[in-house]
Amino acid sequence: MIRLTVRQMLYFHALAQTLHFGRAAELVGVTQPALSAQMAEMEERLGCLLFERGGKSVTMTPEAHELLPRIENILSDIRDVETLARRGRSAMEGKFRLGIIPTVAPYLLPLLLPELKTRFPALVLELREAVTDTLIEETAAGRIDGFVAAMPLDYPGLVEEELFEDRFFLAVAENDPGFTAPPVAPDSPALERLMLLEEGHCLREQALAVCGDVKPVAMASYGATSLTTLLQMVAHGLGVTLIPEMAAKAAGTVRNLKIVPFTEPMPSRRICLAWRRHSIRDEECVELAKTLRGLRDRLLPQTA
Repeated sequence: MIRLTVRQMLYFHALAQTLHFGRAAELVGVTQPALSAQMAEMEERLGCLLFERGGKSVTMTPEAHELLPRIENILSDIRDVETLARRGRSAMEGKFRLGIIPTVAPYLLPLLLPELKTRFPALVLELREAVTDTLIEETAAGRIDGFVAAMPLDYPGLVEEELFEDRFFLAVAENDPGFTAPPVAPDSPALERLMLLEEGHCLREQALAVCGDVKPVAMASYGATSLTTLLQMVAHGLGVTLIPEMAAKAAGTVRNLKIVPFTEPMPSRRICLAWRRHSIRDEECVELAKTLRGLRDRLLPQTA
């Protein structure tokens, strides 16, 4: 009978996620030789190769691809058992795996982390930053307990608890002659110079929705994976970009950049906390949503 350990399955899952022995070892908190030794033992017990090593690259074999969803289900069941075992304890204790989209994380986390440390000192928070589709997939699979993203998510297996509304502004170069008399109408021809995040980021789709019939021409020439990169490009006169209100204060520190409002009613996005429907972490997710909602006035001072 083949006997795999939980440790081996955890290491296998980390390596499948990262395809890098060093990053996988860091993810699970062990040394790279220790992880490599466990993977070699796992392959020996299964009698097949799981990962092909070629220089610095790591590739999953067909056997590993077939094994991955089964191991994910096993690990999810184990986490549920661990959570059930904690049911007799107070809420907001132990490990909680929270996902968050990249256009929210840099602005929300500096407020959220010290707040959670003060209010729930027994809580051990694990963070995962990723785009919305990835967070939905990982929550549905039980790899994370909940995540912060923009609504709507359109996934029936999730509960969405709205936290607050985040208005949109426009970031432009300080000396841009097209924005000397704000506010800006969403159908302004100046928005044809709008630059967008790469595909997969929900802020990209929201920007296109805000612009309506305006077709941004800069989107074909430029792409960025972070809002910070876009703001630097804007400051150097390469175009303009949409910016959520929670990012406006940080954007104000970028040289040669100014933030201008849209005409009323200002476009916005709705931020929510989402988790699996009927999750055994439901009570904690509700408590976390209350904490997040309480940060609104500090996060969005222009609205408060």
